[in-house]
Amino acid sequence: MIILGVDPGSVLCGYGVIEKDESHIRLVEYGVIEAKKKYSDFNQRLKEIYDRICQVIERANPDAAAFESLFFAKNPQSLIKLSHARAAAIVAVAKYDVAIAEYSAREIKKAVTGRGAASKEQVQFMVKTLLNIEETPQFYDATDALAAAICHSVRYNAASGNSSNWAEFIKNNPDIVVKH
Repeated sequence: MIILGVDPGSVLCGYGVIEKDESHIRLVEYGVIEAKKKYSDFNQRLKEIYDRICQVIERANPDAAAFESLFFAKNPQSLIKLSHARAAAIVAVAKYDVAIAEYSAREIKKAVTGRGAASKEQVQFMVKTLLNIEETPQFYDATDALAAAICHSVRYNAASGNSSNWAEFIKNNPDIVVKH
């Protein structure tokens, strides 16, 4: 199963693609769409997000896409812009009839780190470890997108009856689990 994770934003939009087989996950690609760097016009940024997500889908041909569900924001303008960027990415995914799943930030963090209150640094560390990424991605948006994809792979396994929990993961992957 190939899974696209998206961490939408109108300034930076992270994406990541993983491939999941019975017991392993493998990195396919990841990156960040720097929409604001390319366009100051908000509507052009939305088009850039849509176009680039379409390109990723055409390259990777995912079976599913995972998004973080919206959270409450103190600034209504920020929430509106985030909603627009998220909609641009969702429409791109829907155009290709890719199944879409949504997870709360807590669910994603718990699936990747074992803790729903994990920091962005902890999520990034575990994503790098799980996917054997040597470099440190420049933006958390990319590792957050990969974390959403990993979360979907864990939830999909659980929903399809395959056992998938931290105890089993640690048992099956002793070489990549760091004990402190």
